[in-house]
Amino acid sequence: MLIVQKYGGTSVGNPDRIKAVATRVVATVRQGHKVVVIVSAMSGETDKLIRYAGQVSSNPTEREMDLLLSSGERITTALTSMAISELGQKAIAFTGRQAGIITDAVYTKAKIERIDADKVNKALDNGYAVVIAGFQGVTEDDEITTLGRGGSDLSAVAVAAALNADLCEIYTDVDGVYTTDPNIVPEARKLEKISYEEMLELASLGAKVLQTRSVEFAMNYNVPVVVRSSFNNNPGTLVTKEDQDMEKVVVAGVAYDKNQAKLTVMHVPDKPGIAARLFNTIAEANIVVDVIVQNVSADGLSADISFTVPKTDSRRALELAQRLADDLGAKGVDVRDDLAKISIVGVGMRTHSGVAAQMFGTLSKHGVNIMAISTSEIKVSCLIEAKYTELAVRVLHEEFGLNKHN
Repeated sequence: MLIVQKYGGTSVGNPDRIKAVATRVVATVRQGHKVVVIVSAMSGETDKLIRYAGQVSSNPTEREMDLLLSSGERITTALTSMAISELGQKAIAFTGRQAGIITDAVYTKAKIERIDADKVNKALDNGYAVVIAGFQGVTEDDEITTLGRGGSDLSAVAVAAALNADLCEIYTDVDGVYTTDPNIVPEARKLEKISYEEMLELASLGAKVLQTRSVEFAMNYNVPVVVRSSFNNNPGTLVTKEDQDMEKVVVAGVAYDKNQAKLTVMHVPDKPGIAARLFNTIAEANIVVDVIVQNVSADGLSADISFTVPKTDSRRALELAQRLADDLGAKGVDVRDDLAKISIVGVGMRTHSGVAAQMFGTLSKHGVNIMAISTSEIKVSCLIEAKYTELAVRVLHEEFGLNKHN
């Protein structure tokens, strides 16, 4: 088998952890498998580099930030390759560029366009364990790019797809995908398997086990993914295609996201093209909008348009919205960042009615006010005050029978 293994920051957090990873890699090779290893920067390294940038520049360019941040993964890659070699297994370290990971030119959140895997395949055929720096790639013009937070997950899945790997193992500090955050609900259950769609929704809604784009890539290229812990040998959670058993479970998990900011453009003229102009402006800045609510005034002449963005993008979104509000003659823009999004996810929602009503009733019973609602075929999300997040997670987890004793 050809196996791609990805190790996150806590898994390679210090030299001892890197040695433990090397031991696991060598054991996998000695079982007769070809192994490609994707590594993140050591835990805390990326944040340290960001602090350094802030100490020398008040507004560093995104190009230079990508060049800076890509160095964290390169350090881990070299050290991991050395540790594997020390155990008697041939190993070779590649940067994203050397591994042939070609991206577009959007700095700090680049998208992978293709992977030229000839160099990696040649090394594998020559008996090497190949260690690749995650989170990074290179443009056609030879510019270094990074793939955004959690980008090493995407690197791993994309490399697995390019190599037609038999399995992609994502090693982290948890031993699988749980029905919710065990830190909030100790009774949360580990799932044996979960569908790509459910995992994609959970990841996009705040579950931090896998990066959203990596799940989307896995689904598009049918890459089997297992989420496991690098700290033990427990079986993990398989992320795979939906099957009939999955549909029997109405709700598979509860997710939350405190990285939410809500902007409201007030008293916008209610006429065609206004919303399109607003959201085109936001999209051109590569800011992802989630929940959108429009309320028309009683006179029918104006409307309030509310939408949510990640907190990290709120300042830029506010600048753009204020500029546009002035042009449109709107009254102004209000922003709130004390909010959270709470969500339930499950493919079984397609065939079961009343799930949303049950969720709303549970939140109401516990005094949690809902400010906005967003739905899809397999999820229902509510925007609430952040101070009620843990309460909402606990009561919904219990309401839908997700606790261990159920």
